[in-house]
Amino acid sequence: MSNVDGNAIVYCEGAFNTPNGKTAHGLVRFTERYRVLGVVDSTCSGQDAGEVLEGRRKGVPIYGSVAEAIAVHRHPETPASHLVVGIAPDGGRLGSTARKHILQAIEYGLNVDAGLHDFLSEDPELTGAARRTGVRIRDIRKPPPRDQLHFFTGKIQDVKALKVAVLGTDSAIGKRTTAWILAHGLREMGIRSAFVGTGQTAWLQGARHCIVLDSLINDFVSGEMEHVVWEAFKDGTPQMIVIEGQGSLMNPAYPGGFEILAAARPDAVILQHAPARAEYDGFPGYPIHPIEVQIQAIELLSGKPVRAITINHEGLERGQIPAVCRDITARTGRPSFDVLLDGVRPLIELLRPYLDDKG
Repeated sequence: MSNVDGNAIVYCEGAFNTPNGKTAHGLVRFTERYRVLGVVDSTCSGQDAGEVLEGRRKGVPIYGSVAEAIAVHRHPETPASHLVVGIAPDGGRLGSTARKHILQAIEYGLNVDAGLHDFLSEDPELTGAARRTGVRIRDIRKPPPRDQLHFFTGKIQDVKALKVAVLGTDSAIGKRTTAWILAHGLREMGIRSAFVGTGQTAWLQGARHCIVLDSLINDFVSGEMEHVVWEAFKDGTPQMIVIEGQGSLMNPAYPGGFEILAAARPDAVILQHAPARAEYDGFPGYPIHPIEVQIQAIELLSGKPVRAITINHEGLERGQIPAVCRDITARTGRPSFDVLLDGVRPLIELLRPYLDDKG
């Protein structure tokens, strides 16, 4: 944590512990970019963010307002320097209440980092306030200039590491969290690994190699995907590259994953799944395609196998999880793991023979 950008208050009003709070969830679980001082969400005020999220204290308090959080962290030992927008609303749009709270943070003198599609750095009132207080607004989803974008070249063939993509059967289902857990587990076991982020939350968590896939012009998506994986390989020659997925192949609003299959050309896929989730996130009446169908689609498009299923245990009791994993294995023929609760070592041991084959 020696190279952090600063001490952050994470703004998640009305969304913590919901799918729209997934950016805040990621920052509470792990980030190398900030020291997280607290979360703002009046619906969970007074609680510990870790306990709300996964039943384990993280020492990250939840405050009822931006003003309260800043007041607590004005003392010299832990002064807040950043407000990080931790909400991920549909379409990445900023609501009027959130805008008011962000303006308040700027007027208090906090830098603002946001991963929304509404670019705060183009809002005259917010940028005017930032100039007056001398703070910086960073829009993480703002794409690079076009002359810096890459087109697909085929250099992905030069990447000799085992490439593992963590895709999902839906959006907001835990792909990024599982990918980070896998990458960290590999390092702890002495296996050189790299993590490739594909969204704004991964960047906010400090991913060294990262693109924000859904903000790119379509013609350059494949090239940027190829380039970031190639860069991750050249920077340290990892044995395994873990690639964060986006959306899902069949989600009606967030179809994602095809670009990763086509351009990153993974050697294996891990599929993240929420067994208790019946409909696509945020779209009642749109049932999630059966996991067997989603596996078939991934393998048909990629020509590579889905090696394992990792589950999101939302809506499940702890005692149900082993039986649920056994049922998924029986239905799909793939081993199933809950890496958040039970650790990642069994998944790594499953992948190790393919790592040896690659080397």
